[in-house]
Amino acid sequence: MTGWAETAAMGAIDPAPARTGNGAARRPSTIEPVGTTDGDLGTPLRVAVVAPPWLELPPDAYGGVESVCSDLVDALVARGVDVTLLGPGEHGTTAAFRRTGPVADPRLMGRALPEVVQAARLPELLDDLAVDVVHDNTLAGPLVGAAHGIPTVVTAHGPVRGDMGEYYRTLSARAALVALSDAQRELLSTARWAATVPNGLRPDRFPFRVAKDEYAVFLGRMSPDKGPVWAIDAARAAGIPLVMAAKCREDTEVQYFEHAVAPRLGGDVEWLGEVGGRRKVELLAGARCLLFPIDWEEPFGMVMIEAMACGTPVVALRRGAVPEVVDDARTGWVCDRPTELAAALRRVHELDPRDCRAAVEERFSDGRLAAGYERVYRRVAARGRRSVASRPAS
Repeated sequence: MTGWAETAAMGAIDPAPARTGNGAARRPSTIEPVGTTDGDLGTPLRVAVVAPPWLELPPDAYGGVESVCSDLVDALVARGVDVTLLGPGEHGTTAAFRRTGPVADPRLMGRALPEVVQAARLPELLDDLAVDVVHDNTLAGPLVGAAHGIPTVVTAHGPVRGDMGEYYRTLSARAALVALSDAQRELLSTARWAATVPNGLRPDRFPFRVAKDEYAVFLGRMSPDKGPVWAIDAARAAGIPLVMAAKCREDTEVQYFEHAVAPRLGGDVEWLGEVGGRRKVELLAGARCLLFPIDWEEPFGMVMIEAMACGTPVVALRRGAVPEVVDDARTGWVCDRPTELAAALRRVHELDPRDCRAAVEERFSDGRLAAGYERVYRRVAARGRRSVASRPAS
């Protein structure tokens, strides 16, 4: 099989997006239908999808990457793709499964060693699978691509600045690097991006509600990047109750919560901690809006489309991919400054929940997610086969 360098040397798959500037509005990214240029659609496609070592799929609560991986493999199987999921513990997907090991200690989430240990096992796990493409959703896994020698697709699920940016830039010369948004690609214009495939979800897992309760909701992880303090200030300025539910496991998250957020709780601001499953979707479906006042260049923001799938509009700051996900004045309000959030909260009643749901079904469904990745896989696999065929006989 061809290695990373041979596959990547054939060039990027999609052209880089046009630059729009940091404050300019962006339209949502689009994925072209799978076509004949993407490889022979009659050829069976065999893909190994590698999940992070932290959570079983699908996740019970927090786990944006894991949720996307779970919905992706199920939708790929429904499209007739032969999928093997590689992940920790057990799973509840329709794909074939190979266990990479036990679920990593959640207190170690974000640390390198659990991913390195899982990555070290990948060549052995892939040895007899005979797959055409590996889709790696971890950080450390792509580093062993030369050992397993299979064309590799890598999704940049996180930030692409600083050291992480240098990592992905270097990696893009050896693997097909996929972005979640045009905003993410613009932040690392020196990388050889292969495609942009926005995240997606199964709309039928999210209950749609037209009638909303009075509260706004903040849902995510406990980090200053997510703007929880701005959310509290905006809700209080607007006179709207706020329910906060967030992942708060890691030491830095606990310290930030105790220092900056806990003293502000009480009265009209309720803290639930981390929620998942039925409780999470009910919370999103009942809210008048999702508050998403991020203070970083978010590459996508899964919770925005989760809320919209429930018919719940989003009030957010114009950072990262927000303008690509939220259609201002239709599925939410996109604000330029934190001081504008309170006024936007008072106006969410002007938005139609049906428009929010329709946007997810049209642009961010699991079927659209799978179609986008199948397009990438087939191109990578086809170029890998051409590379092997062009080698001189030994």
